[in-house]
Amino acid sequence: MIVLRHALLLALLLLLDSALAYASSYHCNHTCGVGDSARRVGYPFGFSPGCKIPLNCTADYEIAIGDFHVVNLTPSSLFVRVPTVCNRTVSMARPLFGNYYAPMWTNAFLFHNCTENQPLSGCLVPSSFVYDRLDTESCRKVNVSCFSRDQRSNGMLDVVGPDVLTSSGCKYLVSGLAAVDPGTDSLELQTIELGWWVNGSCDLCSLNATCSRILVSNSTFGYRCSCVNGFIGNGFVSGGGCQPVSICNTLDYVSGKCGHRVILGILIIGVVIGALLMAVVSSVCYFERRRLAISKNCLRARRLLNEAAGDISIPLYEYKDIERSTEGFSERLRLGTGAYGTVYAGRLPNNELVAIKRIEHRDGNSIDKVVNEVKLLSNVSHPNLVSLLGCCIDNGEQILLYEFVPNGTLAQHLQRERGRKGLPWTIRLNIAAETASAISYLHSAVNPPIYHRDIKSSNILLDFQYRSKVADFGLSRLGTTGIDDHSHISTAPQGTPGYVDPQYHQNYHLSDKSDVYSFGVVLIEIITGLKAVDFSRPHSEINLAALAVDRIGGGCLDELIDPLLEPNRDAWTLSSIHRVAELAFRCLAFNKDIRPSMIEVAEELAQIRLCGCAPLEENVIGASSMASTCSLVYDGSETTVISRKRL
Repeated sequence: MIVLRHALLLALLLLLDSALAYASSYHCNHTCGVGDSARRVGYPFGFSPGCKIPLNCTADYEIAIGDFHVVNLTPSSLFVRVPTVCNRTVSMARPLFGNYYAPMWTNAFLFHNCTENQPLSGCLVPSSFVYDRLDTESCRKVNVSCFSRDQRSNGMLDVVGPDVLTSSGCKYLVSGLAAVDPGTDSLELQTIELGWWVNGSCDLCSLNATCSRILVSNSTFGYRCSCVNGFIGNGFVSGGGCQPVSICNTLDYVSGKCGHRVILGILIIGVVIGALLMAVVSSVCYFERRRLAISKNCLRARRLLNEAAGDISIPLYEYKDIERSTEGFSERLRLGTGAYGTVYAGRLPNNELVAIKRIEHRDGNSIDKVVNEVKLLSNVSHPNLVSLLGCCIDNGEQILLYEFVPNGTLAQHLQRERGRKGLPWTIRLNIAAETASAISYLHSAVNPPIYHRDIKSSNILLDFQYRSKVADFGLSRLGTTGIDDHSHISTAPQGTPGYVDPQYHQNYHLSDKSDVYSFGVVLIEIITGLKAVDFSRPHSEINLAALAVDRIGGGCLDELIDPLLEPNRDAWTLSSIHRVAELAFRCLAFNKDIRPSMIEVAEELAQIRLCGCAPLEENVIGASSMASTCSLVYDGSETTVISRKRL
């Protein structure tokens, strides 16, 4: 037995030595760190000079570009953390403008100590949103200026190079602001999004891959490859190319059916044969150790959840099952990417289709968000709230499993993204009423009440019948019920710009009326089809809430109504749009005490949805002089006729 073992080990060493000899000229270290804390990146990234796009690996196993940590890496972008520093000179940001990556046009830079005679091309972000998030007291005393690009011909700031910062007339770069997912209007302070590319030509892309041509200077182009539907991989010839989603075994690699070169096939065959030989010798020991490790990890995961969130009866999944269900977190199954992680579609062993959120930026705060969401969603039940189906904190991962909602987000439909054609008014009104019912449930039917804190159109999911499902409870908090009905939570401001309660920035008091304000912004989105924050609009109209309050208050709502709704098609459509706009106007009141409660909002929307409205006056000019009646039917009997002056 000992002789056989030595022979097998010798054979394995010879195979590995041959494979490494073939691959020596293509060496690139893709791993940062060792053991359970190691971080791995795929081609073209790596941590050695031989890599196509070299990155830094810090002493504590963090991925970095210069002194800036990379918090997430996607098929087109790198999200880099730019923490608030008051005395960071502008020149210290030069590493962000590299040979293979540069800031996207969607970023904004925050400066101070700027020359007054060189006004910046500013971005309209409320000053309170910036000051309340600055980390040090000294930073709060400086006058922060905001810079963003108006042109977006190619997507990269690198066309003008790092001189775009040094020529700004400012001495210090305080921080950055990134649109972490432009499709969802989500902005992240202290973050910059870098677009990446490789030098060369479209010949770098393998079969079954598309090539994106990117202008990176006035006369130079870079390239990115991505696999077409039905194939997985990074799309680059040198990185393994694209393989069919169907079975792709070892022999396929050698024959070239999976797009790899013969050398990669030799490497894989060597590793597979070596693994099989070692498995023959040590299979019993291996499986016993694995069984003990899995048991230990499951116990540890349940203990962490129980200690942090009490007695929770929610399924815990092993990482291997999650990885298998997403085909190794395949890009083909990616549903969306945000600042804290990526959501994939997956199918569990019982054939159930689920949505899987993998937290990418894992730190002390991220585990708090996971436990907080588990605690909240495991104790609520409403048809318009997304259901939590399980979690996984095995193998150093933080993963949440939700019911799969197949029809995208409300934001995607309103913005006509990914082939969406928009929504008719009746469906929009139903979505608004169902969403309000869910938020009202959190505020009034749960004890203690739950404040969502991140109500926005990209957190409202739709099923195939366009039923609403409110999602993403990572920022939610439990409220307190006070006898004076003025309960609140004191907390540092969080949320998404464009949706955040303006009083929330002033006194740090989070209340149910903060969710009311955010929902008011969603109502305006439903009426207008516009984004909550859009830097492509004129500077005075970037913030949708401010724009809507100005137009509605001036009796000019008709200027904002989405033409797709055909508001003048019939009296009921125009009247109900104006009633919803009036409700949104009340939700957006600066003083929270003037805003209605979510119970009132839900009841008003239910009434608008159920009633038929017709104008009382035939000869009126504009919506501001229109009145309507609404005859309601309840339990078969007609109620009192309600007359309401239009906006």
